Amino acid sequence: MGSTARYLATRADHPDAGQVVNLGTGLFDAIAWLYDHWYLLAAGIAVCWGVSEMVVLRLAAHVSAGRMALELVPGRHFDPSLEEIFRRGVQLARASTAMPWWAPRRAKAVQIRLRADGSAPLRYRIEGPAGAQRLLSITPFGPDVVVNPARPIVDKPRDHTVRAEFILRGKLTAPLREVPLEPDPLQPLVDAVSDLRGELGDLAEIRLDIQRAPKWALRARRLQLMGAARRTERRESQRAARWLRQDASGVEDSLTWQLQQLLGSRPGASGAGRRLVMPPVPRRVDPAEALGKLVGDDQLVRVQLLVMCASNVEGRAQARLAQLQAAFDVFGGRARWAMRGWRLGPWRVGADHWPTRGAFERRWTLAHCQPPRANWVRLEELAGLLKPPTVHCRVPLFAGDLPTFEFGNPDLLMQGIYRTPDGRRRLVATHAAETLFEVGVGKAGGGKTERALAQAIGWAHAGGGLMFLDPHGDSWPRAVPFLAHDHLMQRITLVDLNAHGPAAQLTSWNPIGMHQGQVAHEVVEATADACAAALGWDDATAPRALAILTAALTVLVAVNEVACRAGRPGDQATIFQVRALLTDDDFRSTALAAVGSRLDEETSAWWDSTFTALPADAFGVVLNPIARLASNPVTRSFLGQPEGVYNIRAAMDARKIVWVCPGGNGPTDRLLTALLARDLLRAVRSRRDTAESNRVPFRAYFDELITLTGAAPETIAAMFEDFRKYKCHVHGMTQLLSRLPGPVRQSLLQNASTLAATAGSRSAIAPITAEWGDTPGPDIVATLNRFEHYMSLTVHGSRVGPAQITGPHLDDVFADLARPRQAAALERAARTSSQAAPLSQLTAQASRQHGRVDALLT
Repeated sequence: MGSTARYLATRADHPDAGQVVNLGTGLFDAIAWLYDHWYLLAAGIAVCWGVSEMVVLRLAAHVSAGRMALELVPGRHFDPSLEEIFRRGVQLARASTAMPWWAPRRAKAVQIRLRADGSAPLRYRIEGPAGAQRLLSITPFGPDVVVNPARPIVDKPRDHTVRAEFILRGKLTAPLREVPLEPDPLQPLVDAVSDLRGELGDLAEIRLDIQRAPKWALRARRLQLMGAARRTERRESQRAARWLRQDASGVEDSLTWQLQQLLGSRPGASGAGRRLVMPPVPRRVDPAEALGKLVGDDQLVRVQLLVMCASNVEGRAQARLAQLQAAFDVFGGRARWAMRGWRLGPWRVGADHWPTRGAFERRWTLAHCQPPRANWVRLEELAGLLKPPTVHCRVPLFAGDLPTFEFGNPDLLMQGIYRTPDGRRRLVATHAAETLFEVGVGKAGGGKTERALAQAIGWAHAGGGLMFLDPHGDSWPRAVPFLAHDHLMQRITLVDLNAHGPAAQLTSWNPIGMHQGQVAHEVVEATADACAAALGWDDATAPRALAILTAALTVLVAVNEVACRAGRPGDQATIFQVRALLTDDDFRSTALAAVGSRLDEETSAWWDSTFTALPADAFGVVLNPIARLASNPVTRSFLGQPEGVYNIRAAMDARKIVWVCPGGNGPTDRLLTALLARDLLRAVRSRRDTAESNRVPFRAYFDELITLTGAAPETIAAMFEDFRKYKCHVHGMTQLLSRLPGPVRQSLLQNASTLAATAGSRSAIAPITAEWGDTPGPDIVATLNRFEHYMSLTVHGSRVGPAQITGPHLDDVFADLARPRQAAALERAARTSSQAAPLSQLTAQASRQHGRVDALLT
């Protein structure tokens, strides 16, 4: 009983208040201890933060390792609308959350990579969570943008690298400037990297990370902005009140106010008239004004903008970064992009320096998104960066787009000189295997022929075979100094029909000769079709003339077969024996008797029945053109030799350089040109007897297409349609595309790998610019300077351009190849190769040839 009483007494001496005091004392002692040992508390917090950060880093790195990459390649006519771009932005924002629930926030982002490394003007890639690949692979842009899976990019280390992170400055709640879609918003960025040189190790890359922010982060940001707006309003009110009081005190202390008080004062009214100053009431903060673009929840994202430039040459990376910084100024309005960091006099402390460089490298390498607090934007503000370059973007040509010409490389074909945005001049080329047909249009003296000559000379020095057909012969003297090399002289053959005087040197050709192994019916068909094309014959307008000529050529070709089989090719008939066959009964009877067994039944029946029923005046239409050829000593000597030297099929296979100058554009010249063109078509088609892999590439250059097509329009059209199959490629030049026959013009435009236009009238240039969608239009092309061209070319199966390219000038491009002192030696070698003989000698042989043929038949 006593012990119980003592316990109760003790409890009575310690009430609940004492327990509270003891608790407070203990807390105070604990706080004092922590204050004295603050370093232990800081160490504990640091350890907890470090452990949590390490866990977050490992989780984020694990998630980032499974990211996917897509490369977007825009088409030539890619022109998206704002709605399509906005929908793409919504896709990107949604894709940023396609992560596991446990993934750290910094790993939940989609990254847009704009990269220029010299291989392309600006490569556009999307990187994001692997789970969003299906969502991001289907774009609102449709077929105008091709989405390809992309491999990781591994860069070689460069000697000099600069880094920068961009942050929003200015009024952070204001939107960025609304940049129109035309011209392309990416144009400043493309211009900033347009002079990038891959051979110097230049590299520029922009990475834009887009991240959907959580609701709590948006609310916290709004509370922060509203609090700042209220504080600003209170400060403004206090400042206004202070100025009011100062103004009132200044008025009361003035002499004028004191005099007014003395003169107007009444007894007992001390202090009367003093002004009552009412301080301004702080204005209520409007949320819409304070929050700006953050007032709504729709399509708000946080962004991180990182830039890295590198080069192996000191100073180029820094200059590139300055260019990109200026490019981002285009997007600036009341809010703008600025580089993050501090400036200390001439020095800037930013992402390139401690302590922020390590964090930059980690975010760059692992694609982590930790945007600055200020970087809140709406998707429409990023419209210019949410799509690849459009049709409104001027894209420079890099070596990957248009190769650089290399002298002596048979895989490249010279096209001209491209001026880069930084003023450098680069000699560009296309791949020879892809350059199937070319068309050049422009006024006389604009540089069409000069460019074709430069291309042909470059091709010749690379070991290629070619034929240059120039009706006027001006190109041969121009090309001679640059072809006068020992290794070329044995390959060059000159067929110059502009001979004057009996001592002029001339080669020979027998269109119906059989000593070169031709197929008989192909020779007959080629010659008859050439005459028909030049004379306008067909089965509707001149069926009888066509039948007579075909029958006569069939007999003469059979006679030549007999002569070759007898070992007497020098006794072959020529085209001039057609007259004797049609008008000389004895010669005709002898010829038919000698080759009767070689003629088919239809041909024999025609000579037996149809020919005898023809009136005498039926032969004039056939004999008159042949008589014109015979009346000209040049054409008679050239076509009147039994064993003609000219053999274009053999020249193709032997990679010969054949220069043909027909001599003019009169009726007789057109007939001769038609014969040469049709023989070329026959020779190319005869390459079907050679396996495709064994066919030697050959190029035919046709200067003055108007003249050539006037003689053989259907033949020229067939060349542009068929030659590709036999590795023979045609390059045509003309002043007026509209003057070409319809079939030729359509074949040219349909199959041309290269379209080139120089200055000329708007009407003459319009058909070419129409093929380019009038970009550029005829007004621009018509005012080009001499030797300037607009060209569209084919590289890797895709069209490049139209781009402005300066045509090569022989004296500049091939200055090192000029050998004017060896020009005479080249002339002699070319005529020796063509077995040229004096005109008087050939004329005499042609006059005696009929007697030799008659002797063979008898």
